[in-house]
Amino acid sequence: MALLFFTVYLLNPLIGIASDIPDPNVSLLQNRISYNFSRKYCKAIQNGFSKDEAMKSAIVKTENIISFSYNPQKKWINKDVLANQISLQVVNDCGWSFGLIGKEGVDYFKSYFLEIYEKTTPEKNFSR
Repeated sequence: MALLFFTVYLLNPLIGIASDIPDPNVSLLQNRISYNFSRKYCKAIQNGFSKDEAMKSAIVKTENIISFSYNPQKKWINKDVLANQISLQVVNDCGWSFGLIGKEGVDYFKSYFLEIYEKTTPEKNFSR
């Protein structure tokens, strides 16, 4: 009987429960990316770039930094989560200077960011 129980136990592994908690290393990388993007975007706006020019410039510069990064965590970055984090950072850092505040400002900037990102780098992805 013990042999039968042991065999069934080995053939039927226990069900594991996956955690929804993100890897802290990925979160730190996303924080650095969003901070870097926000700094570049806000600086471009302050220097008189249009919002489209500032967006494209910040996307390309940030994408280049990520492309040449050897950080293995970059493959786990979720584009939607990163876009939300970037939007929060930009609205907090300099959104007031061009009329973006609160949740509405974050939502607007996120959709605008994703739209321009797809047009600017269609074959690239922040996570590759």
